[in-house]
Amino acid sequence: MSRIYPDEVAGPYDPPPRSFTDKAGRDIQIRRFDDDMAALVSMYLDFDPDDRAQGIPPTTDEQIREWLDTIVTEEGVNVIAWHDGDAVGHATLVPDFDDNEGTEGLDEFELAIFVLAEYQESGIGSQLITALLGAGREAEIDRVWLTVERWNHAAVALYEKVGFEPSDTGSFELEMGAKLR
Repeated sequence: MSRIYPDEVAGPYDPPPRSFTDKAGRDIQIRRFDDDMAALVSMYLDFDPDDRAQGIPPTTDEQIREWLDTIVTEEGVNVIAWHDGDAVGHATLVPDFDDNEGTEGLDEFELAIFVLAEYQESGIGSQLITALLGAGREAEIDRVWLTVERWNHAAVALYEKVGFEPSDTGSFELEMGAKLR
């Protein structure tokens, strides 16, 4: 598939680590993934079923571990939001192997973000995405894309705020892209 990306480079983005106080007054730290698999599995087991989109994240411990093994890879980029020692958000850039053979010349990555329900609408998503994109730029990633359900106006607004531009795919999902370099 040939995706449409903006001409302008998005950003600026500061890579992790970073700390901030969210809108609810909680101290949040964002760090790169560092073998925190148990914390991620625990977060996803607590994930509200109503917040699952496009079939992810999975629901059982085994399914979550298998899914994380496919997205938390050496080629990808992952950042986690922490509050009081617990993972409360996760954002990932997953290599788009569908459009490329192998990893040589790989320059398109799919973005996915997940924030526990009780931490949503507090600024964590914006911080998590910009930290992820900063880490992606450091990893020399050129282009990032995502899909979002058209009715999810809050998510679409967030993605546009951080530099993504929509392209009309004609489906119920909206595809958006950003250029990092």
